[in-house]
Formats: sequence, C-alpha cells, structure tokens
Amino acid sequence: MANGSYDLHPWLGATGTDMTYEIAKTIGTSVTYGWLIASASSETGLHGGTSQALIAGSVVTIGGDVIVAINGTRIMSVDDLLTYLEEYTLPGQTINVTIVRNNKTMTLQVNLGKQPSPSTA
Repeated sequence: MANGSYDLHPWLGATGTDMTYEIAKTIGTSVTYGWLIASASSETGLHGGTSQALIAGSVVTIGGDVIVAINGTRIMSVDDLLTYLEEYTLPGQTINVTIVRNNKTMTLQVNLGKQPSPSTA
C-alpha cells in the first residue's frame, strides 16, 4: 500500500463459470451449485474442461471439476469463491478445495498463487 496499490491478491490459477441446473443436467450431475472449472494451471491439481456444449444459449466448457467448498466453506458461485479467497487467504497459502469430479466428491490441497497483474496494452 505504500506505493498506492495492493498486489497480493490470491489466485487459484483457474477460470470457470457458475454451476446452474441446466449445466448440471447436461453433464449428468446432481450438483447445481459451485463453480465449474473451464481451465486450470496443471500445478493446482484441478481439472479443467474437456469439451464445449451449448447450454441455455451459451457455449460452456464442460468436463472440469466443480468447486463446492474451500476450507469447509460452501462455494455457491464465483462471488463466494472470490470473496473467500480475498478475505481469508494470501498468495502462497495452501487451502483445502472440495470438488466434484466424475460425480465423486474429494478434497485437494491447492497452493494459491499471486494474481497476475493486468497487462497494459
């Protein structure tokens, strides 16, 4: 903050979309909440999507893990995910991420990175 900015935002190293009933129905799961991972850095251990589908008029990357909790706190959407990371974690910290993968719930330990700075064009 001394230089007028803050650059220690935690980063999961993944992109995704909020789960919906329509997505759950398409991928064959009963999980209708959480955050569906479209892509993830290989070092996280999280799996990104493997294909795309047209769901409710939008192209959605499917086949990835669904994050449903972090350190035991339920994640309903990306808002919950980002809020939790910002309020309770720091880059370099290891967190427990509960996911649904192939209709099985499991918990992985994930090391958080530092959010990359936006590129200046």
